[in-house]
Amino acid sequence: MKKYAIMVGTILAVVVLLAGTAGAEHPFVHGIVLNVDYVDYYMAGPADGPGGAKDVPGHEWHQIGPNEVVGWHYNTGPSGMAKWWSSDAEDNALLFVVSGIIDTWSLDKAAWYFSRGYVHYHELVSVMDGTLHPTKVVWLRHVAVSNFNFDGGPMPQMGHQVTPGVDYNFMPNWTMPYMGETH
Repeated sequence: MKKYAIMVGTILAVVVLLAGTAGAEHPFVHGIVLNVDYVDYYMAGPADGPGGAKDVPGHEWHQIGPNEVVGWHYNTGPSGMAKWWSSDAEDNALLFVVSGIIDTWSLDKAAWYFSRGYVHYHELVSVMDGTLHPTKVVWLRHVAVSNFNFDGGPMPQMGHQVTPGVDYNFMPNWTMPYMGETH
């Protein structure tokens, strides 16, 4: 029952955020700082935020709880590079609505998250000293809003055709164990 309550809570939070920002071009803060265990982190990725802040290019995020984020993934790359993620979608088009859960990695959790569409995770990089969170990652579920060819951005080998709904092929790394500070 708790799993369903979390899912319903996430859906309601996204609906409230979207309804409250109708007409706004980009309602979320780019280059978001996530507070995890009382420490500030960025999601690992190329420098793309203000002042070179680490973030995933084309994403904008909002932390809606201590272990939960929502975001939008647009068709733009580092420093605003056009059509970086998809060559056949419009520049800056919304490609995915993304939900994220901050949690540890284990084989059992990886299988559980995969079964719910969380096939991809990002490492958390400390704002203070650039180190990785010792145990936690951000599990991500990308839900496509239209049909397009995903060219893969920084990883063209991950390119694939996308249809509306959960994208189980979005750079799947769920089976790759997270080693925290040891890698």
